Amino acid sequence: MTSKAYALEASHLTKSFGALKAVDDVSFSVYQGEIFGFLGPNGAGKTTTLRMLTGLLTPDDGRVAIQGFDLQTSLVKAKMQMGVIPEVGTIYVDLTAEQNLALTGRYYGLSRERIAQRTKELLSALGLYDRRADRVRTYSKGMRQRISFACAIIHEPSVLFMDEPTEGLDVQSRRLLIDMVLELNRKGCTIFLTTHNIEEANALCQRVAIINKGRLVALDRPETLRSSFEKTQSVEVSFDPPLDGDALCGGHVSKVETSGDKFILYTDDLHGTIEYVTDIARQRGVRILSLRTRGPSLEEAFVMLTESTSRGCVIND
Repeated sequence: MTSKAYALEASHLTKSFGALKAVDDVSFSVYQGEIFGFLGPNGAGKTTTLRMLTGLLTPDDGRVAIQGFDLQTSLVKAKMQMGVIPEVGTIYVDLTAEQNLALTGRYYGLSRERIAQRTKELLSALGLYDRRADRVRTYSKGMRQRISFACAIIHEPSVLFMDEPTEGLDVQSRRLLIDMVLELNRKGCTIFLTTHNIEEANALCQRVAIINKGRLVALDRPETLRSSFEKTQSVEVSFDPPLDGDALCGGHVSKVETSGDKFILYTDDLHGTIEYVTDIARQRGVRILSLRTRGPSLEEAFVMLTESTSRGCVIND
């Protein structure tokens, strides 16, 4: 980021559906040129917030500004600044790739010459130029998502909203989209990314916000969030012969997860847990094949922030 100006400002956003308050007084700002991640479990309020940010829903309270244009008072000007890739694509499957891009380009007031130029650029970059005259209904899911992406950026928006853009995509399509997102960002485009993929957010985003039950529970750099949970450490261990996870609950172990043939033991006392594990191995007459300590990850920070702490040891198979 080279500027501290804001591309997006959300102030006290609130939205209810009957008795359910889906978004509860949410405020944050996104810097120009930033890749900003918006994370949360299912039902946390991510999609409702995104719809308010893009003008699809009117908040009960609060305001949104895109590049300084207020969504309520300058809706058209604000929308001209943005591109949107929804979770469920909005492209027309009975049109060709070229026709979808031409239609979207006309929505944004592009000339025929500019539409033709951008269509060739985008479809070539996305590996679809040879299929440009085929109806989109003949495309795979990954190809359709690429067309949706092309439609969202044909007018070169200054802010791009992406809702779970790589969910369910094949490796090639995912790599293409991520590479193009990074290239757009290098050219100055601000990216707002909602995702369930925590590692993707960790790799791409300068900052992440975490929402849970309609409220913002954290907003910071991924590394800062991760390091703020130093007590959430873990021991990864493998036994021969294997043990049942129930045998590992006790001591300072708060949760046990399986990962292939290994167990991951979450703890606030690494030294005590290592001693505990070796004692169990000795008592059960099994060998420790491997044992290593792991620091906290963004995923652990996410879990700590979005799950209520339960007493006792939790076993996740």
